[in-house]
Amino acid sequence: MTSGQFKPVPQIIMELPPAEQRKLFNEVAAILRHLEWTDAVQLTALVMGSEALQQQLLAMLVSYINKELQAEIQYDD
Repeated sequence: MTSGQFKPVPQIIMELPPAEQRKLFNEVAAILRHLEWTDAVQLTALVMGSEALQQQLLAMLVSYINKELQAEIQYDD
């Protein structure tokens, strides 16, 4: 990404090359591997019900964006 260019995180993820999307998927899967779920609704409920899981996923995503993409996340409060 170029300096000063803003893109929402979901857009950044969607624009990643397939290999990078796979790498990010593998990192998410490593965090969620221990959970038992059968569909996206159940997985969403499990994640949304666990602040610890949310924190782990957020930390992984921020780290990935900072290290792999050399981008900075800015929070809009």
